[in-house]
Amino acid sequence: MSLVLGLLAQALGRALRYSAPPRAGHAPRGRAMEQDKALEVYDIIRTIRDPEKPNTLEELEVVTESCVEVNEIGEDEYLVIIRFTPTVPHCSLATLIGLCLRIKLQRCLPFRHKLEIYISEGTHSTEEDINKQINDKERVAAAMENPNLREIVEQCVTEPD
Repeated sequence: MSLVLGLLAQALGRALRYSAPPRAGHAPRGRAMEQDKALEVYDIIRTIRDPEKPNTLEELEVVTESCVEVNEIGEDEYLVIIRFTPTVPHCSLATLIGLCLRIKLQRCLPFRHKLEIYISEGTHSTEEDINKQINDKERVAAAMENPNLREIVEQCVTEPD
C-alpha cells in the first residue's frame, strides 16, 4: 500500500483551483434547486467503496448528506463542495479517497459544475497538503495516467452489480 501512496504523491501535479463565492440574493426556488442538486451529488458519492475496507464511504461515515454543498455560480452552472471525514486522523488513503470522489463526480454529474473537495477541518494530520493535491487538475490527471492507481480508483468507483 505504501507503493500506491508513493505513486499517488508522485503522480499528482501543481495546484490550480478555481472557486466562486455563492451569489447573494438567492430566491427560495434557487435554494431548493441547490438542495436537490446536493442530494443528487450525495447519491453519486455514497456508494464509492473504501480502498481498504469492504464498506462504502457512506457506511463508514466518511461522507454524509451534510458534507455536500451546492451553490449556483452562473446560469445552469454550480459550485459543488464536498467535505469528507477520514476514519482516522492519520489515514494514509485520504488522498486516494479524494481522488475517487473527484473521478466519480466528473464522470457522473449531469450538470455543469466546478468541483472542490476538502478534508473536513481538523480531521486529518496533513489536511492542507491533501486538499491541495485533490484540487489540482494536473496532479489528478497525472495520477489517473498511472495504471495501478487507475485500477484501484476504478474498483472503488464502480457500482456493484
